[in-house]
Amino acid sequence: MPQEICLSVKQLVEAAREAIEEISVEEALALVRDDGVVIVDIRDVRELQRDGKIPGSFHCPRGMLEFWIDPASPYHKEIFSKNKKFVFHCASGWRSALATEGAQRMGLKPVAHIDSGFSGWKKAGGPVEMPELGWTATE
Repeated sequence: MPQEICLSVKQLVEAAREAIEEISVEEALALVRDDGVVIVDIRDVRELQRDGKIPGSFHCPRGMLEFWIDPASPYHKEIFSKNKKFVFHCASGWRSALATEGAQRMGLKPVAHIDSGFSGWKKAGGPVEMPELGWTATE
């Protein structure tokens, strides 16, 4: 018997978007040089390698986000203890909406996400840099 999913990913994303702050690419472009803001890229490392990243953004793989945020976690990253605004993004805004909602529920604040993600960033002509990863996705 197949699984019966009662809540779709689309519904989860819509609910998250109602609970969080969404910012446009234009707003994000204005924040990229703000020292009080950390742009957090939650895409898979292979996406960064293939498509590039927002200059100065901090990469946090989606699967590690909660562990890196929690100061009691052995995986905690100090950047999430700073008194800054955290603006999350993924490729199109779905994963980052869910990530932002989770971070907000954990108590990280202030948080927001870029509504159209990295694809919207590139479409708007936002600057892109290729990360120095030191390895290839096939390794």
